[in-house]
Amino acid sequence: MAPDLRTRLGNTELPNPILTASGCASSGRELAQFIDVSKVGAIVTKSVMIAPRAGRPTPRMAETSSGMLNSIGLQGPGIDAFLQRDLPWLLSRGARAVVSIAGSTVDEYAELAARLSDAAGVTAIEVNISCPNVEHRGQVFACDAGDAGAVVAAVRARTRYDIPVFAKLSPDVTDIVAIARACVSAGADGLSMINTLLGMAIDTETMRPVLAGLTGGLSGPAIRPVAVRCIWQVREALPDVPIIGMGGVMTGRDALELILAGASMVSIGTAIFHDPSACARILRELDDELARRGIERLSQVTGVAHEARTASRGRAGVG
Repeated sequence: MAPDLRTRLGNTELPNPILTASGCASSGRELAQFIDVSKVGAIVTKSVMIAPRAGRPTPRMAETSSGMLNSIGLQGPGIDAFLQRDLPWLLSRGARAVVSIAGSTVDEYAELAARLSDAAGVTAIEVNISCPNVEHRGQVFACDAGDAGAVVAAVRARTRYDIPVFAKLSPDVTDIVAIARACVSAGADGLSMINTLLGMAIDTETMRPVLAGLTGGLSGPAIRPVAVRCIWQVREALPDVPIIGMGGVMTGRDALELILAGASMVSIGTAIFHDPSACARILRELDDELARRGIERLSQVTGVAHEARTASRGRAGVG
């Protein structure tokens, strides 16, 4: 029998744990010519903001030896256009929509949450807190436990009770567990991790930075060990909190590694840029990986690496 890949996102049962990563598939239209978006566990939209935003100047993407840098600047049409055009399209295709939101102030996040709560068909809200807080000297919300908690609390207060709120964490912190605890204490129902790492590239011919915005988010295979470490640490500290894992997943085996570390769902990002059918392919590969090991249900291996470590410690202490 094929493994049972079902998992849960709040009150919604997902047919499988594979999601798109925010920013890598817009709102799903581009992928529809390659895969059936209703067959993906959920589509996580590009981060939606209050007003339309042009983003940063070009060039704003660059390849690296094991991934890519992006400095898009949260380009998008704003919440009005999303609710009028993008969300209805996703629902018409039978897709489950996880809406990523971003803002410059706590009030902007709260307003976005309220607007989405009034809309039908939102499966979950993912709070992208890797944005500068204009009310706090531009410090990124995700890098301060107090600021991160304030955003999550405001979003949770304005979000319908049946819509789960997931906080998306940045790895560019000294202690990601402290940020995770702050978000959960503030009302987050789950956590998404990890966002990109801050990186930079310089063209040795022009002797100038490659990106117009100087720095950008590093994604791709290079960051997967960081993602595994962050997921492991947070799962160890908060074993009952659902985690959407992401960061450099290119194959079904990569997805399985994040699941073993503690993720119950896995978002696919950079892989989509060179393989638009990556979500469907990785789902097949994950199914094969589990079947080959005789695993009947996905839930049997979620976070199981922690149990294996505990068991080995016990054996080491005998005698």
